[in-house]
Amino acid sequence: MKKLVTLMMLTGVFMLVNLNSFAQDGAESDSTEMVSEDSTAVEVVEEVVEEPAPAMVEDEIEVEQTFHQVVKEQFIAGGWQFMGIVLLCLILGLAVAIERIITLNLATTNTKKLLDKVEGALSSGGVDAAKEVCKNTQGPVASIFVQGLMRMSEGVDMVEKSIIAYGSVEMGKLEKGMIWISLFISMAPMLGFMGTVIGMIGAFDAIAEAGDVSPALVAGGIKIALLTTVGGLIVAVILQLFYNYLVSKIDSLVNSMEDASISLVDILVKHSSK
Repeated sequence: MKKLVTLMMLTGVFMLVNLNSFAQDGAESDSTEMVSEDSTAVEVVEEVVEEPAPAMVEDEIEVEQTFHQVVKEQFIAGGWQFMGIVLLCLILGLAVAIERIITLNLATTNTKKLLDKVEGALSSGGVDAAKEVCKNTQGPVASIFVQGLMRMSEGVDMVEKSIIAYGSVEMGKLEKGMIWISLFISMAPMLGFMGTVIGMIGAFDAIAEAGDVSPALVAGGIKIALLTTVGGLIVAVILQLFYNYLVSKIDSLVNSMEDASISLVDILVKHSSK
């Protein structure tokens, strides 16, 4: 009985040893297969990721280069005579518009703060102190105040007339240069249409010389002729946006001048009644 038990125990030990070795071998083989599969998957992913990147970069470079090339080619194809003049209109119009934007922004004044300073100066130092405050402030509103305060000794009615007269002068200064922007807005499309008409004449001359109406010849001539019109319209649209912004800015400044002038007259009437 003891021998049988001993034999069974030995058999169980040998079976456990064999099972453990088999499990270890299986685990090692599985891990090896998993590593090989993972490395294969990584290689595939790297190939998938690495391949499109250069293609995408090349496509982006090609798109960017193509855009610049198209703009350059279309400008040259439209004819440098008229396209150059249209471009000059755009440059000059933008120069005037930028100068006007800077000037009008500098002319913007905080009228409420200025009126408070003028009222305080009138209470503490009189008309001369108020004039010094206005002279040290930029903008058309301060200039109008100076002209009105200079007529304070002649009465409030004279102050009102002086403000109205000098307000018209300041309004003219604000609108300075706007006529040139309007001129370029009108001139650019007209130059484009002129280039189109001349291009069409050239296309019909080519047809007459060839003695036959070729679709390619007609289409090429019409395309070149219409490029000047497109250029002129683009310039007109760009300058029109700037023109409308400047007009709205001038209207805002004029309204501010009128409101501030009325408030100044009220302050002077209050001061003179004391």
